[in-house]
Formats: sequence, C-alpha cells, structure tokens
Amino acid sequence: MAANEDQEMELEALRSIYEGDLCFRELSPVSFQYRIGESGDPKAFLIEVSWPETYPQTAPVISMDAFFNNTISSAIKQSILDKLMVEVEANLGTAMTYTLFEYAKDNKELFMENQPVNTVTSVSNSIAIGTPHVPTSKKKDKKEQLSKTQKRKLADKTDNKGELPRGWNWVDVIK
Repeated sequence: MAANEDQEMELEALRSIYEGDLCFRELSPVSFQYRIGESGDPKAFLIEVSWPETYPQTAPVISMDAFFNNTISSAIKQSILDKLMVEVEANLGTAMTYTLFEYAKDNKELFMENQPVNTVTSVSNSIAIGTPHVPTSKKKDKKEQLSKTQKRKLADKTDNKGELPRGWNWVDVIK
C-alpha cells in the first residue's frame, strides 16, 4: 500500500475511535492533538502529532509546544518526547497515532511524576510560574481608611469590644 492509502485508513480509524471524545482534536487531515488528563488537572498536557508525506514509513512529528503546556517545565516536556520517540521507533512502518495517544494516557503519572503543581499568573503578556508554597507578594493588604465621622458612627453603634449589639439589624415587625 502507498503511504497516502495508509494515512487515509488511519485517518478514518482515528475519526471513528475518537468520535465524541472531547480530548481529541483533528487540526487537519494530517495533524492531530490529544489532551492527556482532565481539563482542570494541573498535570494534564497536550500532545500534537503531525504526519509527514512518507508517514508511516517515517516518524511523525510530535510536538508539545501548545500554549496549554506552558506550565510544564521544558525538562519534563523533553522527557515525554523522548519516551514517545522510543515508542515511535518500535512502531515504525505501522499506523501509530492511536498507539502514541494511548501510551501517553497509560503513562501520564510516570511522565508527570517530577512535575510540581504550579500556579500561573499572567502579567502584561509574560507568564510567571511559582510554587504555591512561596508567597507571590510581600505587600500587606491595606485596611480601608475611615474618616473621623465614620469612625464615630461606628463607635456609637458598637459596644466596648467593637461588636454590634444583638439585634441591631432585626426588623421591627410589631410596628
């Protein structure tokens, strides 16, 4: 069979297997994305597989450059790509896109075991990644400044402990 016939058969198989799967996306007839993990999972990642003209006799192009993967360290990305390339070498000459996606799903925990759970904050088109244990800012929250009149009214309403008296906001039903 010619490479294009193999690609057509694999494309048809992928469409039928992943029909209705929200994690799978067909970007073009030769380019696919698959999200490994739930959308709220901090250790979820996105794999993009593109087929060259001579696929499956040559290796597909595997990428993790999607914006979705910005929270993952480059060392972890490279580790995942290296492990996927070993799988590609083992399956060279056969339709392997489904195999790669399933391999990544099965080994997600192993791939992401050294990935810390990161918080992402975006400031003027730059992304800062920090661990949740480190405070992001050392500034203290400012208290609301009250005028003298506001302070007097508040002191008149409260008792000596600074608490409002019991029933201060009750509705008078008897009137």
